[in-house]
Amino acid sequence: MKVEQLFTCHNVSEERRVPMATLSFQGSAMHWWTSLMREKQIMRESSIKYWNELRSSLRRRHIPPYYERELMDKLQRLQQGNKSVEEYRQQMELLMLRAGIRKEERTTIARFQSGLNLEIRDKVELLPYRDLNELVQLCVRVEQQLRRKPSFRKETTTYPKKDFKKEGYSSYLKDRPLEKQKQKQKPSDEPRNNSIKCFKCLGRGHIASQCPFHSRCKIYKKTCSFIVDSGSCNNFVSQRLVDKLNLTTIAHPKSYKLQWLNEDGPIEVKDQVNVPFSIGKYKDEILCDIIPMDASHILLGRPWQHDRKAIHDSVPKNIFLVHLGKKHTLTPLSPSQVLEDQVFKK
Repeated sequence: MKVEQLFTCHNVSEERRVPMATLSFQGSAMHWWTSLMREKQIMRESSIKYWNELRSSLRRRHIPPYYERELMDKLQRLQQGNKSVEEYRQQMELLMLRAGIRKEERTTIARFQSGLNLEIRDKVELLPYRDLNELVQLCVRVEQQLRRKPSFRKETTTYPKKDFKKEGYSSYLKDRPLEKQKQKQKPSDEPRNNSIKCFKCLGRGHIASQCPFHSRCKIYKKTCSFIVDSGSCNNFVSQRLVDKLNLTTIAHPKSYKLQWLNEDGPIEVKDQVNVPFSIGKYKDEILCDIIPMDASHILLGRPWQHDRKAIHDSVPKNIFLVHLGKKHTLTPLSPSQVLEDQVFKK
């Protein structure tokens, strides 16, 4: 980079760049250059005359082949962490520059957002911006606001801690029945989770950045709703849809119990069904576990995303996938359409 700046500053012509650059070679660099020129003469190959050729030869000589892979890995794992927004952006751009990556701005924006700290990312998602520079400025302003406000975590740590052992609390718990302890502890978590509301789908228990992908599909010419959720380890279909369309079920090869669906306790998942569906030109058939689900008719989890190489773009919120050698793009529903589906299912 510095050599090229000198070339530009002094207006060095292309024919003079290689001789001028090699004048600064010393020690092992000079030995390498002399050996390379001698080898080219023996092999009757043309000598290096242009700067791009010399730069490529230097990279092959001094940069190991795994260097770019390591840069890509660092870029994929890069998180803001304790760095400021500006420091995080500079490090991301430096890694992209060293790896020679030139992506579309929307792809760079998606990569930048994915590494931001959660408290900053949640706020800027609700704000409009036109390009990466505006997004960075918004993040810097949010970061400054957060620094001025004491965080909830810091406030809660100022409360004094009680020594329950001195008060005999541990012995009191041992004497209490286990069921009464569970009944007392369980309600304390529910109000906190229920108070969280997503402004996109208007559902509770998650925020907008964690909102799954909502859309619609056709099953035997019937319009049905589906969700793509990377947090799910299985593909699911609602019992109501199976009964309504009279789908043929098969016994699950390895039944299991599922807890998160209702508050009455775990349910046993013991049946499966192959569900044929279409979304525009994309036609597919997926094996789903049958559960009493109200959130959607179908839930596509990590198995479907892995098999179809599905990629969730965080900026336009589309999903790109490959099926039978063809590329497809799935678009999400608007918040009002998601609410409409929820009301219709009720």
